[in-house]
Amino acid sequence: MIIDKLENRANYLMLHPRVKAALDFLASTDLASLPTGRHNIDGDKLFAIVDEYNTKVPGSSPFESHQRYADVQFIVSGEESFGYIPFANQPILAPYNDQRDYVEYDYESNKADASFIQLKTGMFAIFLPQDLHMPCLGVPPVKVRKVVCKVLISQE
Repeated sequence: MIIDKLENRANYLMLHPRVKAALDFLASTDLASLPTGRHNIDGDKLFAIVDEYNTKVPGSSPFESHQRYADVQFIVSGEESFGYIPFANQPILAPYNDQRDYVEYDYESNKADASFIQLKTGMFAIFLPQDLHMPCLGVPPVKVRKVVCKVLISQE
């Protein structure tokens, strides 16, 4: 997991060519006026999902991870917290969904190992496949506009 401000993106361009493309997209696009929904950057290899929502309390959704995609999550406006746990063979709540590239992990059995970190406007987090994360958290609820770039890392 990586957390930083978009202005420092040059420090992470060497991670993967599509991570670079995702960070370049975030830096060069008017994200405040981009319609919600999916936006293809490089087909299924790199795409952005624009969303607006109110944050929720920890435990109202499970931890998640992905096997093929990394997430580059950027806060356009508002702020949110997220839970984070490094992967260590935690028991899964729901099996891997190949269509959504998504695995769920139970909150209750993992919360003692979780760290909670806040992202503010202009900040991004990069979650690699080994990073269990629970995004969209905040008490009291606040409105957030976020762009998640899905970056294909592995085609397995």
